[in-house]
Amino acid sequence: MPLFKPTPPDKSTPLTLSDEQKLNWLALIRSHNVGPATFWRMINYFGGAEQALDHLPEFQHRAKKHRSQSPPITRQMVERELKAARKLGATLVARGEHGYPPALAHLDAPPPLLYIKGNADLTTLPAVAIVGSRNGSAVGQKFTRRLVQELAQAGYAIVSGLARGIDTAAHTGSLEQATMAVIAGGIDNYYPPQNKRLQSQIEKTGLVITENPPGFEPRARDFPRRNRIISGCALGTIVVEANLRSGSLITARLASEQGREVMAVPGHPTDPRAAGPNKLIMSGASMITCADDVLENLTPMSDIKRYEQASLFEPDTDQQSFEILDIEQSTREIVLNALSTQAVEIDEIIRATGLHSREVRVVLLELELGGQLEHDGAQNIRLLAPVAS
Repeated sequence: MPLFKPTPPDKSTPLTLSDEQKLNWLALIRSHNVGPATFWRMINYFGGAEQALDHLPEFQHRAKKHRSQSPPITRQMVERELKAARKLGATLVARGEHGYPPALAHLDAPPPLLYIKGNADLTTLPAVAIVGSRNGSAVGQKFTRRLVQELAQAGYAIVSGLARGIDTAAHTGSLEQATMAVIAGGIDNYYPPQNKRLQSQIEKTGLVITENPPGFEPRARDFPRRNRIISGCALGTIVVEANLRSGSLITARLASEQGREVMAVPGHPTDPRAAGPNKLIMSGASMITCADDVLENLTPMSDIKRYEQASLFEPDTDQQSFEILDIEQSTREIVLNALSTQAVEIDEIIRATGLHSREVRVVLLELELGGQLEHDGAQNIRLLAPVAS
């Protein structure tokens, strides 16, 4: 008997964006140098996506150094994207809307929008992520299929990345119950090609999730972002088989940074695919040998209600009263002098400069939109290259 059942959305107080708002959100997140973290900072600073789009050219112009001459995103471009997605049967959901994984919504700077295709009600179940080697052994894949079947029967949704090997075993083992595949490409991109049929099956009985537009072909740098979504959707991540340089260990690290449970299946020390899980266990991950071990770790934290009803956005207390600050060049130079290519917390920059936090954050936003600044974690920033003032 399942411990959990999908919960229908509460239609009495719907949490949704209008079509107009959704197009504005889409235009903003597709804009050059605007990733999830920058998106939320702009939403909070300007009070909404429409206002942020109005002021985006001004802020980009403020940054002296531009790394790209990419054309601006137009209304027609995002309308075409949304129309193409709907033609493929995909739905665009915003953070806080039904179909957006609640646990993911509570991360620092989660993707503002996702395309989903399949059974959106699966996102109301507590989820566990299963990742591992693309060259998973026969024993590892068999263990994975049995493990996910038992977890799905206990009421958990299974999240993985639709890669070969362990990911494939995780999806096939939970296909008839509750499986969610997070992909790095567009909803119409089948990667790897041999999993095209499996992805099509998941679209019918499970759920496929991506943050990227239709037609998008993933690059190497897109897979860590996908991994962040995989771990973010789940209460915990299990690594079955992985060598020491596997992307599965990146997923485990991300899960730990997100405050989620990290679990690993031990393996024989002479098998390179056991090196990753064994190292995780030595570093403090929970050792998993059966479904009961997973349930023991996750049941205390599996109250999905604590992740429900995320706000569409959460205003920054420093920026609740909206105004465009006129930043003097001398202020920019003070902030730039405090920055380096080594990551540092924003609060440390504020402390070192002695400036008001709002002034510092505006300068950092300018640098982000100019492609000169990178956020490493929730509040850590670094310059991508030395900037001449």
